[in-house]
Amino acid sequence: MIHVPAEPAGRLSDAWRACVGTGRLGLALRRDYQDSLALLQRDIGFRRLRGHGLLSDDMGVHRPYEWQGSRRTHHSFTYLDQVFDALLATGIRPFLELGFMPREMASGTQTVFWWEGNVTPPADEKEWTRLVRAVLTHLIDRYGLDEVRTWPVEVWNEPDLPPFWQDADEAAYHRLYEATAHTVKEVDAELAVGGPALSPAADGWLERFAEFAGRRDVPVDFVSRHAYASGPARNVPFGTHQTLAPASTLLDQFAQPHTALAGTPLAGLPVHITEFNSSYRPDNPIHDTAFHAAYLAPVVAAGGDHADSFSYWTFSDVFEETGIPTALFHGGFGLLTHRQIRKPTYHLYAFMARMGEEQLARGDDHLVTRHADGRITVLAWAPVDPTGETPGPDRHTLRLSLPVAGEAGGEVFARRSSVDEDRGNAYTAWRHMGSPRSPRPGQLDMLHEASEPARSHSRLPVDNGRTDLTVTLARHEITLVELTPVDDETPPWWDERRLLGGEPA
Repeated sequence: MIHVPAEPAGRLSDAWRACVGTGRLGLALRRDYQDSLALLQRDIGFRRLRGHGLLSDDMGVHRPYEWQGSRRTHHSFTYLDQVFDALLATGIRPFLELGFMPREMASGTQTVFWWEGNVTPPADEKEWTRLVRAVLTHLIDRYGLDEVRTWPVEVWNEPDLPPFWQDADEAAYHRLYEATAHTVKEVDAELAVGGPALSPAADGWLERFAEFAGRRDVPVDFVSRHAYASGPARNVPFGTHQTLAPASTLLDQFAQPHTALAGTPLAGLPVHITEFNSSYRPDNPIHDTAFHAAYLAPVVAAGGDHADSFSYWTFSDVFEETGIPTALFHGGFGLLTHRQIRKPTYHLYAFMARMGEEQLARGDDHLVTRHADGRITVLAWAPVDPTGETPGPDRHTLRLSLPVAGEAGGEVFARRSSVDEDRGNAYTAWRHMGSPRSPRPGQLDMLHEASEPARSHSRLPVDNGRTDLTVTLARHEITLVELTPVDDETPPWWDERRLLGGEPA
């Protein structure tokens, strides 16, 4: 029995909801994307959204043209306005990532992803900075300076990897960052600019970035990196399988920037993990499973100890880096499939959204919080074996002694919501259906129903301001228990023995 103290250990960090990832921003023009975002914000409520492609050609911002014998540039915000209007209407703000390079401005032809984002430096640095200035100035004009000051500005994405930045040229990235950061500050000194948005494979880049920024007096308001826990890819048609390191590896990666920057000019700056997930592949079936939710539960519960934000990559399977998905469940990054079917990891975040403000306890398999009105919430998860050598335990039991409000001899109402291999798991239902690539409308209805968590209700006795809670978890289960004091208003004549006309003894 774990004795949970009545005095809080502190406030529960909300770094887990500070940001979430998305496919390229041009996808935000689609109805499925906007419907998914509206559901996400209703159930969870993330504060910011980060995605690639703000400046890529499908957004149509950079439009060079010839006039009277000279090359000129027109900056068009037709799609940009529609995207940001749609985001803000759902209550989510952008985390701006500046990239990729517009084709007509690029110094080369190298691209990444199915949608061909150009990853080469600008042919003309001044044309690039004019573009950055034009975009930020327009955003301020449209949405107001106070609003845009709340939108962090990140320069590029994973420049330490050759697929994302030509030759992973570090000096070239430093030049791009320096020119961009100064331009951002020229637009408004209080806009927050940062980077370098490194991959988990970056070796020494962050330390050298700090040395460069200090030596050149370059503005840096935050540092960013990414975190993934998967090994080499083993490909099958339209899919990828990988080994996984323990989930604690992700927390180690979250903590790495603070350790690496100690004693450097960037020590103490906010750290944003602007992408994280188990696998870095958008076609890995692990993302769709109950295992995934239980695997990530300790990371979501404890990540705020190590970073100011950690952004799940991504909120929706409306995502096309390796091409258009070939099936409803295809291993996509999303918390939601196409057509807004909720995956088990979606429920992990939805459960976190119902936790209280005060953190009372946290352990290897549980998180206990209290709301301002005294309600107690318990998030519990079953242990997993990330090696895959065992399926994980069939049952895992957690026993807690919880402080609760209420009179001596009273009771609390316990509401339990559970997701595991069978319950709250549309992926399992889809597999039982025969894995239909394009489910018919009736099948979609069934999958939406299958994605509902299993719910149960009970009463627990209160003794001296405490109640004992025993939770037995199935394999790969995550569960949320909400405890509320019972104010019993049952009339004195109520007796269920009268339901069929009988008289109580």
